[in-house]
Amino acid sequence: MQQLVDQLIQEGNFPGVPREIVYAGAMILAAFAVLSFFVAPLAGVTSWLERRVWARMQSRVGPNRVGPQGILQWLADGIKNLLKEDIIPAAADKWLFSLAPYVVFVGFLATFVVIPFGSQLIVADLNIGILYLLAVTSLVVVGILMAGWASNNKWSLLGGMRSAAQIVSYEIPAGLAVLTIIFAAGTMSMQGIIKAQGWAPWDWLLFYNPFTFGAFFLYFTAALAEGNRTPFDIPEAESELVAGYVTEYSGMRFLFFFFAEWGNLYVIGAIATTLFLGGWQVPPVTDHPVLLAILQFVVFFVKAYFWVFVAMWVRGTLPRVRVDQLMSLCWKYMVPLSFVCLLGTAGWMVLFPRGNRLASVGMFLVGVAILLQFAKRVRYQIRHARPELYWKPYI
Repeated sequence: MQQLVDQLIQEGNFPGVPREIVYAGAMILAAFAVLSFFVAPLAGVTSWLERRVWARMQSRVGPNRVGPQGILQWLADGIKNLLKEDIIPAAADKWLFSLAPYVVFVGFLATFVVIPFGSQLIVADLNIGILYLLAVTSLVVVGILMAGWASNNKWSLLGGMRSAAQIVSYEIPAGLAVLTIIFAAGTMSMQGIIKAQGWAPWDWLLFYNPFTFGAFFLYFTAALAEGNRTPFDIPEAESELVAGYVTEYSGMRFLFFFFAEWGNLYVIGAIATTLFLGGWQVPPVTDHPVLLAILQFVVFFVKAYFWVFVAMWVRGTLPRVRVDQLMSLCWKYMVPLSFVCLLGTAGWMVLFPRGNRLASVGMFLVGVAILLQFAKRVRYQIRHARPELYWKPYI
């Protein structure tokens, strides 16, 4: 984006306009394009896909009426929520109650500024991109706590307090896991981290050493907790808190919270792809700039969306944990293990300043072995399931 704006300015397309104004206008235009043509459809389709995945895992059909295979169900739900009455409880704090969903949405949307979809497909390549991500995602905590308190409802307040405690706690192992990768890459720029990796899996930072391998699982688990995803969805636990911090919301404001949650699934996958899985790196198959940009975008999107599917799988498989189990997992296990990964990576870099190719290939083979064992276990469960429960035709 910056290179394109600089080129337009040098060609004299904005005579007399300050460079900062041109940059600001370009950023606003890019943000509008990303929101309209990528984020909104992505969050909507993700909500439909998640419901279909749950249905298949529970031997149901799921949405199948609006559009082919129910693909337009998300659009129908969005229109329905737009047309519903927007109710503000009489005892609620009107201004904070109304503002909360937009604070959550802004905290989610602002992350797309630094997500690198390709070598040239990024809104702003900040040299502190990771730090920016950790900062803007903290807005979500503010919005959720604001919604819980302003609703003047005990279930909403409990949900907001739970969410604040949960997100603040799990930011520590997530931040330490990210710092592990910053050590290995030597930069906080999202593009710089991707350029420190290669297109081959053994050149990814996931397999840089055993400590970055462990940091990946710590990050992904902490990210699910920060995103209030099952099994860590206690802030909106229906069996305990009605709907948690969204209990008193209706209409489009109600949808904004879940819009951010579904879109945040892709953000989690995109950050994991950037930090650990080589990002948009592709084999040198073409030099054509347009084809290369399309190939990089497709590779990055597929890698990131794979982890969206994994999060759906986890939600349809695991039960919700208790509050005390949630906090114990973070403080007793994940935080100490995050420090082990951080210090281990620092020691590894002292011993092997230029990395260790043999160790990277070995870690890659370990990852393949784990994946094969997991696939074997899934196959075993499918073969030994009761056919009359899982494979009978839908009626």
